[in-house]
Amino acid sequence: MSQGHYNVLFLSSRNTARSIFAEAVMNRIGRNHFAGFSAGMRPADKLDPLVTDILQVAQYPTAGLHPKHWSEFARQDAPPLDFVFTLCDQAAGEPLPHWPGRPVTADWSYPDPEALDGEGWEQRKELAAMLAGLERQLRAFIQLPFRSLDDMSLRDRLRELGQGTISR
Repeated sequence: MSQGHYNVLFLSSRNTARSIFAEAVMNRIGRNHFAGFSAGMRPADKLDPLVTDILQVAQYPTAGLHPKHWSEFARQDAPPLDFVFTLCDQAAGEPLPHWPGRPVTADWSYPDPEALDGEGWEQRKELAAMLAGLERQLRAFIQLPFRSLDDMSLRDRLRELGQGTISR
């Protein structure tokens, strides 16, 4: 793991909402010490337009955000990863490759946006709540004392954070 700068990959099924939100959040709130990336297990052709709209309303940059396959981050020329977070149950259960950089991994489950019911405004409300939840979770993550935690303690803290039970 690098000292002071960390590359973080967020994985989801299609890389159209959850992982895109996480990438955008990480690149805003962690911009001096973290670089966020996202990918999908079976990426879609394009982002969910509602996701793009929610990010723009929340004043997140959307340029460059697009679905990508996880294999882009397993190549030799990929940035070395310090952390890989799966954001859905399906991705958490699938075998993943050997990542460059031997990152710390954790599973943070979020509901599948494609399974959201209701009218457009109800879906927008659920997606906005998902974005807010990722903002809170990632703010807590970037405050962890990375340099003073051994690998086991760091993994425990990330698991606690994924369950919403982390303490300061």
